[in-house]
Amino acid sequence: MPNSMVRLGPSTFLRIPAEAVIGAAVMIALPRRPRIVLAALCGVALAAMTVLNLLDMGFNQYLGRGFNVVLDWSLFADAESYLEDSVGRTQTLALVAGVITVVLLLFVLLALSMVRLSNLLARHTALATRGTLVAGVVWITCSSLGLQLSGVPLAADTTAAALKDQAHRISNTLKDEAEFQKVARVDAFGNTPGSQLVPDLRGKDVVFTFIESYGRSAVEDPIMAPGVDATLDARTKALAKAGFHAKSGWLTSATYGGSSWLGHSTTMSGLWISNQQRYRTVMASDHLSLTDAFKKTGAFDTVGVMPGVQKAWPEQKWYGLDKVYNAFQLGYQGPKFSWSTMPDQYTLQQFQDRVHSKKPTDGKSRMSFLILTSSHTPWAPIPKMVPWNQLGDGSVFNGIEKAGHPSSYTLTDDTHSRAEYGKSVQYTVTALTEWLERYGNDNTVLVFLGDHQPNAHVSGNHASRDVPISVVAKDPKVLDRIANWNWTEGLRPAHNAPVWQMSAFRDRFLAAFGSTPHPKKN
Repeated sequence: MPNSMVRLGPSTFLRIPAEAVIGAAVMIALPRRPRIVLAALCGVALAAMTVLNLLDMGFNQYLGRGFNVVLDWSLFADAESYLEDSVGRTQTLALVAGVITVVLLLFVLLALSMVRLSNLLARHTALATRGTLVAGVVWITCSSLGLQLSGVPLAADTTAAALKDQAHRISNTLKDEAEFQKVARVDAFGNTPGSQLVPDLRGKDVVFTFIESYGRSAVEDPIMAPGVDATLDARTKALAKAGFHAKSGWLTSATYGGSSWLGHSTTMSGLWISNQQRYRTVMASDHLSLTDAFKKTGAFDTVGVMPGVQKAWPEQKWYGLDKVYNAFQLGYQGPKFSWSTMPDQYTLQQFQDRVHSKKPTDGKSRMSFLILTSSHTPWAPIPKMVPWNQLGDGSVFNGIEKAGHPSSYTLTDDTHSRAEYGKSVQYTVTALTEWLERYGNDNTVLVFLGDHQPNAHVSGNHASRDVPISVVAKDPKVLDRIANWNWTEGLRPAHNAPVWQMSAFRDRFLAAFGSTPHPKKN
């Protein structure tokens, strides 16, 4: 069993496995009782490896990486929640029950089949011995000569290689945990006094916005790019007419296809947070987040608007947010759009009504942190823009949701997924820039970016991890501060625009707007 979709084909299974030849030789030599015990254990081990390979296959397809035995079990709860939001509770329960049943059957049947096979070998010892000898000689010959079938070696040892790979992953994960704890304690701005943080943004209304799954593919893929690029160009012109100008570049995300919180925290921390253990380490640390830097100045109120948060969110403390509005605090009475709890246009209007339109206390400025969710997989149904003065409590979206495609439209068809994904990005970019055009002022500074690329069903099996990022402002001094970044004018980054690691953004942003480094060392 391969561990990726691209290697799944008939030639993969038409090979001689070294483990089977060795296993047959051992079974022939053993007495009955230890043979049966070993055969059963081998069947269980084979079932476990099959499950791990299938998990690798799924994780590679959706998250661009293999399954981590140490860290990834917690993601199954998120997967179940996603399925429930996408296809409904009844179907999700049926799917989960089906998967559990299949896995249990796999373990039982492979254990029984291995016992049966060992008994067969024992009953025909002479024939089995000759067959095993021949198979061993053929394997050695094929391995020595490098014989292949459709580019795949005939002599295989993939199970042993897979076990070795899993062992290395576990070892590397445990080492990474200890090493990253040391890295997280080093911070170039960790001891910077509040008075020396972002002095050039005092008096500004700074808005950081993540757009779900807004990746490079949206801007450059032949299917999605025409619509998305036309929207970015049209919105650049509309903003320019309103007095706003933008510069755009690329960041390489620490995640792919999902686990958006890794992208958020990487951008805000200046650390490469590529797995759940690193995330937990940072959330429990006092490493300075970009949002907390604004709070530390004493000159900014800090507010988060999180329509995707539907439970307790202790990370608020690390982010340094004075107030957070979750999915249940925005007054939405309309329908969910699959996973997304509410359309981004509604979220932005609520942000305007509850936050942006109100002056902070004590003459402070404000830093806001928004996570927009309408471009979250499965990209069906997709909201449509409505007149801003008709948003109300969101009930206006009832008809739009009913008229949209069901989630099955994209879950079962990659072409549909790519087309609808592109439309969802167009919708969110339009909503965000219309909000800025409608409500922004001379002091508004908008930074918006993607958290990660969409999964391989949309971006392909060999997509980069790059996401677009834009800084938009009416005050020309703001963009002058980042002139040496050599970003592209407008909302659409050029193909050859600079590409930074997402973890580089925090320090470059702080430095660009006048912050003075005072390192905190390990």
